[in-house]
Amino acid sequence: MRNDLSSFWMPFTDNRGFRRQPMLLASAKDMHYFTEDGRPVLDATSGLWCVNAGHGRAKIVEAIQRQAAKLDFSPNFQIGHPIAFEFADRLVEILPRSFNRVFFTNSGSEAVDTSLKIALAYQRAIGQGSRTRLIGRERGYHGVGFGGLSVGGIVSNRRMFGPLLPGSDHLRHTHDPSRGICRGQPANGAELADDLERLVALHGAETIAAVIVEPVAASTGVLVPPQGYLERLREIATRHGILLIFDEVVTAFGRLGAATASEYFGVRPDLITLAKGLTNASVPMGAVAVSGHIQEAILDSASRGIEFFHGYTYSGHPLAAAAGLASLAVFHEEELFSRAAALAVRWEAAVHELASARHVTDVRNLGLVAGIELEARAGAPGDRAMEVFRSCYEEGMLIRVTGDVVALSPPLIIREEQIDEIVSKLSKVLERTE
Repeated sequence: MRNDLSSFWMPFTDNRGFRRQPMLLASAKDMHYFTEDGRPVLDATSGLWCVNAGHGRAKIVEAIQRQAAKLDFSPNFQIGHPIAFEFADRLVEILPRSFNRVFFTNSGSEAVDTSLKIALAYQRAIGQGSRTRLIGRERGYHGVGFGGLSVGGIVSNRRMFGPLLPGSDHLRHTHDPSRGICRGQPANGAELADDLERLVALHGAETIAAVIVEPVAASTGVLVPPQGYLERLREIATRHGILLIFDEVVTAFGRLGAATASEYFGVRPDLITLAKGLTNASVPMGAVAVSGHIQEAILDSASRGIEFFHGYTYSGHPLAAAAGLASLAVFHEEELFSRAAALAVRWEAAVHELASARHVTDVRNLGLVAGIELEARAGAPGDRAMEVFRSCYEEGMLIRVTGDVVALSPPLIIREEQIDEIVSKLSKVLERTE
């Protein structure tokens, strides 16, 4: 019987449009997906920013298979299993110094909500219980939990769900089209971090628990931070006793050519959220990394028993931990982070060739990520980019679009000729798009 594709309510999808014109991926290997009829589709987006080491990696597949046969599930409430602790130990080895505690979740959305809860619990534990306000940033994306939506700043993600968490507020975003096209970090704009001072003056520092930002705002269209912006935000947050959270669901695990954006920028937050590349997307998993003193403060403030009433059935799932350990091994053995750093110069030069392509109004890049902004059609924002998305698929390439921005973030195993292929195919599609 023919499947009419109606039973699965697809996320972030024009479900009616998909049923009219379905696009299905049946298998994947290394840099390519394959359709049901075997047609290769070059993955220019690492799936959804997440398959950093490429698809179908044997070491990861075999680790999951072994673990499923040995221990498929074990609870982590009041009892543990060794591989979750082993993975946490290995993970903190690649994180910035002092990040030596890991709370496992199942996704980036859960990691964000967990980080916000940790921030609130920590402030209460150190006697700052009045600090309940959470600050995000306009155009920020922090997943789809109610906490993440509250600090997130993408209007279309928020408008259907009411007032969300009370007391949340937002910094202004960092995008300034008047700068014109630039390569890497814009030279001007560090002063935009001073918007945190405005919110401190408006609400009072004693009410603000934490501020959360993506070091590079990805899902909103690849907004690269101005030089000095993150450093300035760190200084202001420290001065006012506000915890700084880096949402690194996208930027960690080599996307910028380092283990984390914190390492890349030389700016140390208080908490880091992780997901996506954490397991090379082979098994869903997220995490929050914190400094030991944050956990110790929460533990020491509890009189007895459970110190932090939060967690998930699948926190530290054995299969996810096995996948994570194998992914870290692949990253290390193939030196993929340094490989991405070395390719970044070639990537930058290639994607900026698109600045002169038809409909392109801006090109933004950092590490192995790029955003190609297109001029919107009058009265139909997003339509042109969606047409480009479908046309690229027909040309044998998967891209990501958000609004009228084409986002590119290929697996770190990409070869130079595949970089050229991405640019060539996208340029060809743009040329014939009205």
